Amino acid sequence: MGTDDAFAELGLASGASEREVKAAWRRLASQWHPDRNGSADAVARMQRINQAFEEIRRAGFLAAPEAPADADAPVSTDPGPAFDDHEGDAAAFRDGAGTARQRRPIHRKVKLTLEEAAAGCIKVLRGKVTETCRTCAGAGHQVLGGHCVRCGGSGAVPKRSFFGWPSGLVECEACLGGGIARQPCAACRSTGKTAPRSYQVKVRIPHGVRDGDLLHVDGRRLRPERLPADLEIRVELLDHAFFKLDDDGTLRCEVPVDGFAWIAGKPLQVPTLTGLQSLQLSRGRLSYCLKGQGFPLERRGARGDQWVTLVPVFPEQLSTDQQILLDQLCATTAGAGGVADDRLQAWQRGLRAWERGMRG
Repeated sequence: MGTDDAFAELGLASGASEREVKAAWRRLASQWHPDRNGSADAVARMQRINQAFEEIRRAGFLAAPEAPADADAPVSTDPGPAFDDHEGDAAAFRDGAGTARQRRPIHRKVKLTLEEAAAGCIKVLRGKVTETCRTCAGAGHQVLGGHCVRCGGSGAVPKRSFFGWPSGLVECEACLGGGIARQPCAACRSTGKTAPRSYQVKVRIPHGVRDGDLLHVDGRRLRPERLPADLEIRVELLDHAFFKLDDDGTLRCEVPVDGFAWIAGKPLQVPTLTGLQSLQLSRGRLSYCLKGQGFPLERRGARGDQWVTLVPVFPEQLSTDQQILLDQLCATTAGAGGVADDRLQAWQRGLRAWERGMRG
């Protein structure tokens, strides 16, 4: 950018005073700073404004060695992208650890199974992205220098009333009020953006991510192609057929079990995040804790626990042979009027005492 172009970018005539330069910079910075301006062109326009100020300073037109003390414009002068909406590692940028670049991220959402979230995985993301036009740095036009032909360099043109008579002044559309001649950018057709292009990248999802986690990936490190901005990925965990996940990493699973196998204390195959595991049943016990078989704890390699709750299921109807066997089993537990379990004995004693009292 030449000195004349720099003055034109700030909407000034060549050789404007230091006071005018700083005033123009402050006005434009206030208008185009990305923190105040939500348009897609704000970052690129702010970078052009900063470049223009630096060029004027280097050319010796300013006495101050740096930009005004209240400058809060982006540091980077690399043109950023204007967005619509390989393998990058999201782990280093997890949980809001961002990047110093002033580029607007590409927002995506990724859906994961509980197994994928627990172990970590690689996901392929596809989409489209537009970039800032490098020919005009996102401005949509190129500064030619010299006075604008339409407004004569004033930056304003007469406004016509309903009857055709002049009724005040309005900003000149040809120079956007700068008074300096410009021409539309042919490379981007005055949009300031490139045509949308498709992308396909691989992203490594770290283990232990939770529903709602926000992951940041440096777009420059993606493969097989780089992106002009970072990816901001929001995690969504899919519902699981077997498991429920607590906030503390505890995994819960409800398992139906054959009632007779439960009574007999037979082993049972139960699901975990790493596959089936054999569980030795204990008669009368319904809850079991599998240590270290739950979900990974945040930022640590250790896992939480998995709790298995059994739901004994008995047949609604018994065969003749099954009924005979059950009758025999009942007879053995209460043979000769005795009861095998102390709790049953206490209950039956209390029941008989209550009955005698009722007869009274």
